[in-house]
Amino acid sequence: MSDPVVQKIQSHPKYLELRSKRNRLGVFLTVLMLVAYYGYIALIAFDKKFLAQSIGSGVTTLGIPIGLGVILFTIVITGIYVRRANGEFDALTKQILKDASK
Repeated sequence: MSDPVVQKIQSHPKYLELRSKRNRLGVFLTVLMLVAYYGYIALIAFDKKFLAQSIGSGVTTLGIPIGLGVILFTIVITGIYVRRANGEFDALTKQILKDASK
């Protein structure tokens, strides 16, 4: 029991393009995030003296802005994905659904 509309969508060239682009972007951004996060964790584990360096004459260490950078990086790459999803991916989805409903 398979729906002919589902088969039509899954065999549509734009659907295959959408899947490919979405998966490539997802894997790329995931790898970037893992490198940033585990890089920071590796610094914590293996180079504590580097992260413990004071910034200026205060009590803030170098680890704080780097940690904030990891958080901000996460927000930025999420924004990149959302922008692509709302723009390019949604446009492809609309084309696929339009063609499938014919």
